[in-house]
Amino acid sequence: MTGKYKDYALMWYDDPYEECYEWFWGSIGYDDTLDKSFLEHIRKLAKEVEEGQVKTYPITKDMMDKLNDLVGDIEVDLDERLD
Repeated sequence: MTGKYKDYALMWYDDPYEECYEWFWGSIGYDDTLDKSFLEHIRKLAKEVEEGQVKTYPITKDMMDKLNDLVGDIEVDLDERLD
C-alpha cells in the first residue's frame, strides 16, 4: 500500500494489511470449496489421461454441432432438484 488509503472505506487508524488479511480469511467460507479428496481424484484422472492410461476420443466440430442441435434449446435450472 502506498499510504494513500485515507479517503477509502478504511479508517485512518486501520492497518490496510490487517484489513485485507481479515477479509481474505473471513471470506473463505463464502466460496464453494471443493473437498480435497475430489480434487485429488480429478488430478489422478488428468494424470491418467496425460499418460495414455485412459483412451480418449476427440470431439469434432460436426459432433458438437449435432449435440447442439439435440440440446441447444433446452433450458436447465441448475438449482432445481431432479427426482
